[in-house]
Amino acid sequence: MRLRPVVVVHYHEISLKRGNRPRFLRQLARNLARAIADLGPSTLRQRPGRIVIDLDGHPRPEAVRDRIQRVCGVASVSLGYRTSSTLEAMQNLVGRLVEGRAFGSFRITARRAFKTYPLTSVELNRALGAFVLQRVATRVDLEHPEVEIVVEVLPDEAFVSLDRRPGPGGLPVGGSGTVAALLSGGIDSPVAAWRMMKRGCRVVFVHFHSVPYLPDTSQAKARALVERLTEWQYASRLYLVPFGEIQREVVLSVPPPARVVVYRRLMVRIAEAIAHQTGALALTTGESLGQVASQTLENIAAIDAAATVPVLRPLIGTDKIEITDEARRLGTFETSIEPDADCCTLFVPAHPATRMTPAEAEAVESRLEIDRLVETGVTGAVLETFEFPADRHGGPEMAPGPPTCSEPPRQSRSGPRSPASPI
Repeated sequence: MRLRPVVVVHYHEISLKRGNRPRFLRQLARNLARAIADLGPSTLRQRPGRIVIDLDGHPRPEAVRDRIQRVCGVASVSLGYRTSSTLEAMQNLVGRLVEGRAFGSFRITARRAFKTYPLTSVELNRALGAFVLQRVATRVDLEHPEVEIVVEVLPDEAFVSLDRRPGPGGLPVGGSGTVAALLSGGIDSPVAAWRMMKRGCRVVFVHFHSVPYLPDTSQAKARALVERLTEWQYASRLYLVPFGEIQREVVLSVPPPARVVVYRRLMVRIAEAIAHQTGALALTTGESLGQVASQTLENIAAIDAAATVPVLRPLIGTDKIEITDEARRLGTFETSIEPDADCCTLFVPAHPATRMTPAEAEAVESRLEIDRLVETGVTGAVLETFEFPADRHGGPEMAPGPPTCSEPPRQSRSGPRSPASPI
């Protein structure tokens, strides 16, 4: 019997969306196809409650599984094999998969996608479990098995896997609109951006730098962080905003304690203007309540008063240890802790105000030409774009006939491009 490899993708939250479910499923299928477009030929098929990626003849099935495991909206992914839905066929396939393996305990997890199958799930578990016990010196352990054999039965086919892994969950990127993320280059903001991706948002990145007053190291970090995060959303835009001259004007007119809040209010206004140009409906930041002077509840309120769009803070109730652990899992931590000279270190007072009111912020800003400073930041911004994966030749095909998951991916390339494109 020739083994026919498949990757079986399960989703959870999407299935609860009722009227919007088809739209989210189409977006998930597009993202799955994009994620594996450079790995070799495959075919995506929408089946009841799951998406199946057929990998007959594929050179790297494990690489496909690993990529799919990083697609937002995926609850779990299994690299398994396809057979017919008869009990004999499933037993034969299970026998092939356990042949020559040694494991102290196992469990069968069998599910029927249709209730007219002649055996119930419990009967399938028993029949396949007894079959394994006849061939392997092992025991059944339903709580903590060394090997879990997952069997999914559909009317016309079945899938058997020993390799079910969790995905990130959430919603597929692109299904919830676009947000503009203020990317500082520190630990927090990349994690906040990723959390918005997990909620289905496409993220546009805005990074403020102070060249020529400081070296351009913060821009290099921002590029590296965006390149890593693009692996989760496949295409990114990074706007590099010159902020040093704006800070210098603030220093000349604003008392030292108020400068940090004024800086942040100007950043919010500039990022908001970029958001309007890119179709983003909200801003997002990596702020955590009380972590630094600008993140007290009073200062957050004063900063938000400058915005006319929602400012989302997915880390607001998260402590530094939790944020750091998540950054390590994402692979952004090592880049974030590299020494740099970002705009937050330029012209910062020793004792910033921690409880400014919106009225106080507006009073000190009255000494500045706010509209001109915002226009300076927006018009001086430089756009860089990023794509993942690098080579999408020979990517997945969509199975013909309804329901169609997606369209075939188009050719693209990865890494930053258009390094000097103005907005």
